Amino acid sequence: MKWNNTIGLTEFILIGTFIVFYIIFIARVLTAAKQFKNSGWQVIFKLFLRTLYFGLLIAALLGPVFGEGQREVKSIGKDIFIAIDLSQSMNATDVAPSRLERLKYELKNIVSTFSSDKIGLIIFSDEAFLQCPLTDDKNYLSNVIIDGLYTYLVSSSGTDFGPPLEMALEKLQSEEVSVTQPKSKIIVLISDGEDFGDNTEQIAEEIESSEIKLFTLGIGTEKGSKISTRQGFKKDLDGNIVVSKLNPKSLKKLAADTDGKYFEISSSRNDVSKLINTIDDIEGELRDAKKMDVTTNKYFYPLIAALILMLLDVLISIRLIRI
Repeated sequence: MKWNNTIGLTEFILIGTFIVFYIIFIARVLTAAKQFKNSGWQVIFKLFLRTLYFGLLIAALLGPVFGEGQREVKSIGKDIFIAIDLSQSMNATDVAPSRLERLKYELKNIVSTFSSDKIGLIIFSDEAFLQCPLTDDKNYLSNVIIDGLYTYLVSSSGTDFGPPLEMALEKLQSEEVSVTQPKSKIIVLISDGEDFGDNTEQIAEEIESSEIKLFTLGIGTEKGSKISTRQGFKKDLDGNIVVSKLNPKSLKKLAADTDGKYFEISSSRNDVSKLINTIDDIEGELRDAKKMDVTTNKYFYPLIAALILMLLDVLISIRLIRI
């Protein structure tokens, strides 16, 4: 038998207090019994009973451990790359407080949900950049990487889905990824605009043939809004204020071409929970399996025995000299 806890200062204080007070009690009883020429042996029974259940209470506090065994602990997960459009249109406010700020909030929900999976981030506009490789450090991903997403991190010359998809595909097919099954690898492309790239269809065909899952998420409204900048609102070359509208056509086509699904965040619609459920339904791959020793704290056995003896102490009365 093993113990879950060790005897510490608290236990020593309790034991010492019990011994001191009970020695004083016995001395007074025996002294009084001698004065009245009466036997005080009855107190020995109470001493034995109370010492027994006090010891059982200490044993319960220490936590006896019985029955050693082993349990297999499996680590199952997926590898997920999220590609985020950071063109200036993501500063539009048709989705409050802005498309980008709303997206950052929802990204943190996604990251926290898939705690056993590895997630990486790619940012893009017309070019793609690896913002965070696949990681299982969710605190770093949420509090550093996601909080640090701003549109000025990339150029603003247009939107091209090809580069981020190509980068995500390359990273998921590299030797460094933690899962080998293609069906446990996922790409999520997030944007608010139309794709102006030339090789997106080719990359989409490669993704589909590799059996990697691709989902798209559109953010914005078809009514649109102005784009906030440090100088006010974004204007075109003629000086007119630009109104950015969600253009889901390219995202829907991309999802359809790769046998994926399209989701949306707007002022009246939020499909993030549906996206999470869809990813969650995908079977992850077994990363690792370990056997761990399993023991159980059986503190309640000595505790129940102590309570029974305490009840007997109350119910059984013996003649003792009253002080």
